[in-house]
Amino acid sequence: MSFRVVRSSKFRHVYGTALKREQCYDNIRVSKSSWDSTFCAVNPKFLAIIVESAGGGAFIVLPHNKVGRINPDYPLVGGHKGPVLDIAWCPHNDNVIASGSEDCVVKVWQIPDHGLSRTLTESVVDLVYHQRRVGLVLWHPTALNVLLTAGSDNQVVIWNVGTGEPLVEIDCHPDLVYSACWNWNGSQLVTTCKDKKIRLINPRTGEVEEEALSHEGSKGTRAIFLKNGLVFTTGFSKMSERQYSLRAPEHLDEPIVTVELDTSNGVMFPLYDADTNLVYLCGKGDSVIRYFEITAEPPFVHYINTFQTPDPQRGVGMMPKRGSDTTCCEISRFYRLNNSGFCQVVSMTVPRKSELFQEDLYPDTPGDSPACTAEEWMEGKDPDPILISLKDGFQESAKKVLNVKKKANILDKRTSKSQHLSVGSSAGDSHEEADDDAPAAAIPLKVVEDMQDEIRKLKAMIVKHEKRIRTLEAAAAGGKDAGTEKSDADAPPPLPTSEPPPPYITVSSNSHSPDNLAPDEV
Repeated sequence: MSFRVVRSSKFRHVYGTALKREQCYDNIRVSKSSWDSTFCAVNPKFLAIIVESAGGGAFIVLPHNKVGRINPDYPLVGGHKGPVLDIAWCPHNDNVIASGSEDCVVKVWQIPDHGLSRTLTESVVDLVYHQRRVGLVLWHPTALNVLLTAGSDNQVVIWNVGTGEPLVEIDCHPDLVYSACWNWNGSQLVTTCKDKKIRLINPRTGEVEEEALSHEGSKGTRAIFLKNGLVFTTGFSKMSERQYSLRAPEHLDEPIVTVELDTSNGVMFPLYDADTNLVYLCGKGDSVIRYFEITAEPPFVHYINTFQTPDPQRGVGMMPKRGSDTTCCEISRFYRLNNSGFCQVVSMTVPRKSELFQEDLYPDTPGDSPACTAEEWMEGKDPDPILISLKDGFQESAKKVLNVKKKANILDKRTSKSQHLSVGSSAGDSHEEADDDAPAAAIPLKVVEDMQDEIRKLKAMIVKHEKRIRTLEAAAAGGKDAGTEKSDADAPPPLPTSEPPPPYITVSSNSHSPDNLAPDEV
């Protein structure tokens, strides 16, 4: 008598459904860049897609109700001077998005609630550090206004967007950084690099805590943190076969499981749903989306099903769980970009007969409220994300506007101090050197101009008296030479006493003549 044991799981029958064409987005000029990126970012308010743009880089931002055929002259976000390579929505503010570009600049934008009515070119803040193109932008999951960027200069920088300054500069990668991912509370970072290694990094110090060989293939690899602390990676074998692996920290060099999928050459992007512990594999150029469930029992990574479409995908974006439709048991929603300019919406659902809220499918999920500030995170706080219930639907928190308060630049202080010293010396200040520790006084421009006018008047008065004195001295000298030939009556009159020279004016014997004065001395 044989017994067939079937693994018990509520996600065994998850299936994908493509929405009707009129509920999707069409006529989008999707970017043709060869950079390995998803080209798409989604949140409960907007859909953002990187598009082709003449004279620089741009991406389009569409409200979710703006379905159907998109007008060719629809407003864009177009402030970059080079093609945009990656975009990411802020998890704590659905109106803020960051973009990295080939112009080496990272820009952070504020999108109006109703969407764009005209092309947006003014960003909230520009983050300038990288020397080469920026191909990766990633927000911190719990700390407010903390953004990670990685560029082709092999540098990883963590920013405080609220002040526009870098917090941490990580320089431990010898080659191009392929991917980066925060863990559940943002206390650790995992990266993959072109040198085929995977690294666990302390994001506050930049110290590499562990590194190991990820996949032996030379093509792009990706790594993500799971909620339980494990690391899931995708890459290629020596024979260019696509594979995925599951690893445990402190044993990264010994994968728990490694599985080969196929021989396609498209980079696989792992998209993770922490609430259901499902991993979706979306390959660039593939026409399928594979999804797996991660469990604590062997073989640990369980294949569930594959969603098949006729068209290959150029990019894909995943909606956060707080944007899912709980009334139809939707657990995930994907936005697939095709080469034809069509953005297809795919809904992943679990079949249930009851129309009531399914608590087992929708545990409390991270909301849009930050658990700490950037300053608190740098001080060492690692709080878990603030969770919300989706039983009554997602309610957006109070409207927030990104305010950037840049700190004073020390170079500006030095400039003000040097101006203060030069003005003081020009006015005849007797001190030789100012105290370096004393703060530089801010001198209004009008005060400086008034002092310069006074100096010009004093110089002109000196020139006038010098000329008069020289004339009298010449006349007096001529009178002495002809002393016997001229009478006392013919002698020049004595110096008038009614107009004595000012006591504060001293005339040097080697003073310049008016003709030799410099233009600024007149």
